[in-house]
Amino acid sequence: MKRWLVTLVALAWGWALPATAQISMVVNFSAGGPSDIVARLMQNDMAAALGQPVVVRNVTGAGGTIGTAEVTRARPDGQTILLSPIGPVAIQPHFRSNLSYKLENLAAICQVADSPVIMMTPKNSGLRRVADVIARAKAENGGMPFASTGAGSIPHISMVALMRAANIQMNHVPFRGSGEVMLAFQQGQLQLFTDQTLLIRQYDLHPIAFLTAARNPEFPEVPTMREEGHDLVYTIWSGLYAPAGTPEPVMARLEAACERAVKTESFIEGMKRVAQPILYRNRADFAAFSRAESEKFRSLIEATGLRSAE
Repeated sequence: MKRWLVTLVALAWGWALPATAQISMVVNFSAGGPSDIVARLMQNDMAAALGQPVVVRNVTGAGGTIGTAEVTRARPDGQTILLSPIGPVAIQPHFRSNLSYKLENLAAICQVADSPVIMMTPKNSGLRRVADVIARAKAENGGMPFASTGAGSIPHISMVALMRAANIQMNHVPFRGSGEVMLAFQQGQLQLFTDQTLLIRQYDLHPIAFLTAARNPEFPEVPTMREEGHDLVYTIWSGLYAPAGTPEPVMARLEAACERAVKTESFIEGMKRVAQPILYRNRADFAAFSRAESEKFRSLIEATGLRSAE
């Protein structure tokens, strides 16, 4: 009887899906990066909760906005969802004037993580403390490169903040995702990056400093930027979104699957293994949080004039 009622509601909304329909989880950054790792840790548990295959697709470029735009254009039927960090959904719509979407074009499903931001470098770089970074930047007179996951991303904005605080200049080199930055590290193209904590253990890097209010218990020996003399605090949160207009019953089903997935032992252990903190917010709370974050960065970008030249 219950199944019959659900089917009737589904037909009324026009979103009835076959049980075998494949769900595409779009990740807007490259394979091997934090968003991709979190998505693949969630993939099987989401599939089990939904009773449908979940396939991760990396759609990269332009600071994560290409993949995000694809999801906003997708049919709002629950078969295409987005796993995104803060940048493409809450920062880029204010940073880039030519985007085809805004936060309002997405429907929040759930938040799954909130990662401290950390400055990192290959172990053989010779950079150990923030003072080493500043000294090398001054010696290279603006030529020292640093990586980001795209203009307007947290890895970019946080380094702009450091340059202003320390009165230095460096050369910004954007990539399509953290996975590509890690390859550039291995190839010796550059030696400095600020991003999520999980990359430290995943790629055996040297942590220089956390951009947090207090030291991280997973890395108690690593100082904060505040301890190094620069009051810089940033986090990178991640969550799931669907296209705006996705019917309520579909959203409720996706939200329930997300909550179930983040509470599984496999996901918890996987996130612990890469030192990625889990932070779950339900649909309503995550929607409100996303709006608040979007407004915060709108104000920051307008106040600083930090906009894309595109």
